[in-house]
Amino acid sequence: MFNNPWFSLTSTWLPEDADASQQDTWSFLRWDKQQRQLWLVFGGAAFLVSVPVFVQAPLVRFAPGVSLVLTLGWFLGAWWLYRRSRFTRWGDILLGFSWSWLAGSIYWGWFRQEPLVHLPIEAIALPLALWGIKRGWGKIGNFFYLGSLLGTAITDIYFYLTGLIPYWREVMTVDPDVANVILQNATTQVQNPWGISCAVWLVSVLLTVGLWSLQKRQTHWWAFGGAVLSTIFVDGLFWLAISFA
Repeated sequence: MFNNPWFSLTSTWLPEDADASQQDTWSFLRWDKQQRQLWLVFGGAAFLVSVPVFVQAPLVRFAPGVSLVLTLGWFLGAWWLYRRSRFTRWGDILLGFSWSWLAGSIYWGWFRQEPLVHLPIEAIALPLALWGIKRGWGKIGNFFYLGSLLGTAITDIYFYLTGLIPYWREVMTVDPDVANVILQNATTQVQNPWGISCAVWLVSVLLTVGLWSLQKRQTHWWAFGGAVLSTIFVDGLFWLAISFA
């Protein structure tokens, strides 16, 4: 057991005269605590990708300015948590989420009719995230943001590969009642071998990258993995909603 550096981290917790059974017990407890923390961060990342979108989606359509101002609230709340040692990791991940919320507010509030600028706007905080990672600051939130951005990029690529961009533009310029018809036409557009192959590719890439990140033992990688893997869930809900519209 103690050949594993993960378990050897507990050595600093134990008295020098601790016997083997005590060391085994502390090693297990230490591992169990770390594992719980990783899963909590993973769950938090998955939640932040999957749930707030259902609040922001209607908000940016009817009150984009309110959504944009809320970014400041997310940021201040995140910073407050980040500066308190007990809640640092949650403040950290919320800081990354605030960048995603900011980008979503800007694009879906004022530029949603033009898919070509979707990814550039979603990447608005990319330089800041990369700078933070290089400096070793806010790694959980920055990796969460990168995972969210990667999921967005792969989904956008799918839209381009399957010819769904014209439907995107139409949906954003018509009344909701008419949009349902356009969305159903869009599902027909991808119900062919090429569309299905692209969907399999999309899911495979997200699964591969997400599961690979979970092989790491650093918290920021689990935030990244949670953001990437939850993209599959969000995209799946989107297509289910269209299919039953």
